[in-house]
Formats: sequence, C-alpha cells, structure tokens
Amino acid sequence: MKPATSTKKTVKQSDPEGGFKVRSDVPFMVGLAILGGFYVVMILLMVLADLHFTDASSLKETLGRREIQHSIKLSLISCTVSTMLSLWVSVPIGYLMSRFQFRFKAMVDTILDIPIVLPPLVVGLSLLILFNYAPFRWMSPWVVFEVPAVILAQFMVACAFAVRTMRVTFDQIPQRYEQVAMTLGCNRSQAFWKVIFPQARRGLLAAGTLAWARSLGEFGPILIFAGSTSMRTEVLPTSVYLEMQSGNLKGMLAVSIVMIILSAVVLLIARLFGMQRINA
Repeated sequence: MKPATSTKKTVKQSDPEGGFKVRSDVPFMVGLAILGGFYVVMILLMVLADLHFTDASSLKETLGRREIQHSIKLSLISCTVSTMLSLWVSVPIGYLMSRFQFRFKAMVDTILDIPIVLPPLVVGLSLLILFNYAPFRWMSPWVVFEVPAVILAQFMVACAFAVRTMRVTFDQIPQRYEQVAMTLGCNRSQAFWKVIFPQARRGLLAAGTLAWARSLGEFGPILIFAGSTSMRTEVLPTSVYLEMQSGNLKGMLAVSIVMIILSAVVLLIARLFGMQRINA
C-alpha cells in the first residue's frame, strides 16, 4: 500500500534560510510614475508655455476690451444656468437608470450617450435643424442665434456627462439603505430625499463641476446654433476663435489663460468644498 502523498508543495527558494523572498516594488512604481507622469507633465508644460508667451500688458489690454468683458460675463452666467439644468435633469435620470429595470433600458442608455460620442458640430447642427420643425419653430426667433441658444447648446452636451456621473454615484449606494427605510415606514420619495440623496452629495458635486467645466469649454454647438456675434452670443471659446480669425495671437492666448484660470478655480473650489463636507 502506497503512503499518502502530501498535497503541500515545496517551493525552492534561493534564500538559504528557506523563507519567501519578496521582490522589490521599485521597478513597478517607477514604470507607473513614468507613464502617468508624462501626461501630467505635458499638461503642466502647455499651461506654462501659454503663461510664458503672454505678457501682462497684452493680458490687461485684452481683458479691458468691452467685447471680452461681455464674453466673460456671458460665459459665467450661461455655464451656471446650464449646470443647474444639467443637475436638475441628471439626478432623476441617474436614479431611474440605476435603480429600476424596464423594457428598452439599453436603448435609453444608448440614447443618453449620443451627445458624448457625437462630434460637437453635429450636436449644434442637429439643434439648428430641430428648431425648423414645430413646435420648436415657434420659439426659434427667441432661441436660435440668441443667448438661450448658448445655454441650450451647453446643456445638451454637459448634461450627458452629468447623467453618467450621477448614475455611477447611485450605483455605488447600496439599495439596502432605502429598502430598510421603506420597511420603517418611509415611501420611496421619503427614502430618496432622507437617505439616498444626502449620500449622493459628493457625486452631485462631481457632476456639477464636470458639467460646468464642460459648458465652459463648449465651442462647436455654440458656433453652429448660437453663432459668434460680438456683444451678443460671444462666449470665451468663440472669443478665442474670433481672435484667431483676426490674427491676434496674443489676444487669443490671453482669453485662453482666462479660461484656464476659471477652470482651475472652479475645480479647486469644488475639491476643497468636497473635502470640508467629507470631514464634517
């Protein structure tokens, strides 16, 4: 009768004491730092190049022009309004797509991603054509090539990113929380506002920040649907375009720096606000 063999495998070690020798993580970490750091350095170098090429006098001269001041004001207002609209829409859509199963859900999910994958110019062209049909045609004189067109163009693209962010946020919140709330006497609406929504505040902040930043950088749909009329529908991205068309390179870079500063300030405030909420 053969003796039972042990299932325990012996591993040959180069260590004379027979212990397991862990290899160094240094090559792995260096590789990660090189691959990831390259992209970070490229972004930083682009910003520094803009700052180095633009002098203070050209920046002051550009910011002192009435057209640029109107562009900055309109950009701040339109981005804020489009962000509020995006959050107003993305919260219910994200919650429905996260919590419920229904027919044609995959089709709805695909439709929600269309503004993300479409070229921005196509989004603006589609809006322009849409307002040639009733009932949108009746509102066309007050929307197309007017300030509402700027907000609508920003909203159509920014809201898609906000919806995706809010859906991921609700997916990360266990359904058990609202189920427990409903067993304790809450209906679904009360469970949402008292249990789920407070936990989604970080996702709401991320969605709002992403929507605002996306609205600020939107150019294609605004150019097609709202135009680039100075002192009327001109926002910062179209200001860059108009400065380039006139051959004013320093003015174009000055407006670009304003956009960079605005984006950095918004992202910084959002992160600091989020950290305070978390610590609280």
